Amino acid sequence: MVAEQKPVTVAVIGGGYAGMAAAVELAACGVAVTVFESAKQLGGRARAVHYNDTGLDNGQHLLLGCYRETLRLIELVGGDIEQDFLRLPLQLDLHGQFSLKAPRLPAPFHLLVALLKACGLTWNERIRAARFMLALRRMKFRLSREMTVAELLVKYGQDADLTFKLWEPLCIAALNTPIRKASAQVLLNVLRDSLNRKRADSDMLLPRINFTALFPQRAAAFVEQNGGKVCIACGVEAIIPQEDRIELLTSQGTHSFSHVICAVPPVVAGKMLATIAALESSAAQIRNLEHQPIYTVYLQYPNHVTLPHAMIGLHQHFSQWLFDKGRIASQHGLLAAVISAEGIHQRLGQEVLAQKVIAELQEAFGIADTPQWFKVIAEKRATFCCSPGLQRPSQQTQLSNLLLAGDYTAGDYPATLEGAVLSGLRCARLVLAARK
Repeated sequence: MVAEQKPVTVAVIGGGYAGMAAAVELAACGVAVTVFESAKQLGGRARAVHYNDTGLDNGQHLLLGCYRETLRLIELVGGDIEQDFLRLPLQLDLHGQFSLKAPRLPAPFHLLVALLKACGLTWNERIRAARFMLALRRMKFRLSREMTVAELLVKYGQDADLTFKLWEPLCIAALNTPIRKASAQVLLNVLRDSLNRKRADSDMLLPRINFTALFPQRAAAFVEQNGGKVCIACGVEAIIPQEDRIELLTSQGTHSFSHVICAVPPVVAGKMLATIAALESSAAQIRNLEHQPIYTVYLQYPNHVTLPHAMIGLHQHFSQWLFDKGRIASQHGLLAAVISAEGIHQRLGQEVLAQKVIAELQEAFGIADTPQWFKVIAEKRATFCCSPGLQRPSQQTQLSNLLLAGDYTAGDYPATLEGAVLSGLRCARLVLAARK
């Protein structure tokens, strides 16, 4: 005789990638789920922004081929990976300084050949980089003790030039944390999954559509088609635990659920949890997180202006990575400069910063045209600072029916879309286990 499943009703607070991943997983398993999103659109810290009749994102995120769960969910809710993304093989190009492009060989040979053929490094530096990757592979990408990325690079003989051209840009792109602060183990987790398994895992996927349309918007339709609800512009003002249920006080009244998944940014989550005595330890861990910024400078040039590649880096400039939205998404003349992690750019006004980027584009690529407009989007708390030994809050809290989702919660990955999605899936699976 098969035991009946316990009825569960679930609220998800927050319609970003973590929250919508949890909602889709639950909806696919027949669970009634209601999503509450305080903003007028879904996506959280990976969302669409409109400016001057142009569709932008709040930041230029990219996905890797190893982001299996994010890509699976995008397809589950109706996306088409080949149409939704410009897929590029692993390539790093710091204009005029360094370039690396992986051939179509099985992993990890594609990376070893790419390192040995990299331009801008001496032969000895290429050998050192290849030996470093082989050493990491032998130790199965696990360190015996916590250390920073800077310490790891010194330990394995990666000199300053090699660090500046290869490992530092890679670390900042992956962890959004300077190498002197960044966790070596978390960087190794990313390298393990993206470079050591299948060649396609290291592919870079640049979205051709905005980040709200890419997943959260489709996810909302999927949830509603499966009997759930998605409430936009309906923030949760308080979480009120009862005996075996949780009440949510919202701008549209009070609602009661058997389980709640809190999938809001850490600063907001910390404030929500601070009023619940049983969750003091989780709230304290969230409060102790240090944050790192990401600035994106959008520049609309005349349609004929292009960059040499869809994505290209600049060495030791304000602009770290540049994206040609014409090549990626047919938004001709639109360029995006990304500046990750802390730095002197934070002390500049937006007008001054934009002019610095314009000057760099003219110097590096000879772009003499004046942009028609610019837009600086500064996410001052874009990610948590991914430092060694960081104690990140668990998805499971001291209240068994209140769960936490978000890229800042416990996991192998830094603050990435895949990390957010994985946290949402863990929460969903904990709820599904509770109904057995």
